[in-house]
Amino acid sequence: MRTTVDIPEPLYREMKIKAATDGTTVREIILESIEAKLRNQQTPRKKSNRSRFPTLKSRRPGSLQLGDEGVYEFIPFP
Repeated sequence: MRTTVDIPEPLYREMKIKAATDGTTVREIILESIEAKLRNQQTPRKKSNRSRFPTLKSRRPGSLQLGDEGVYEFIPFP
């Protein structure tokens, strides 16, 4: 079956480069990604250099003042 999907140009370029370096096609990358998603498998993603910090939910955001030791009351550490 044929379908049309609009893919942002930077993402398409990245897919083409990946296909060329892996010796496959863009079509194969798309089909593998769809199959993985449908089977609830993790698709390999580019690792981000950004740190992920835990967040605290608050009824009044920005009102919680924590000292250096206060954070231990809200976030469990090993």
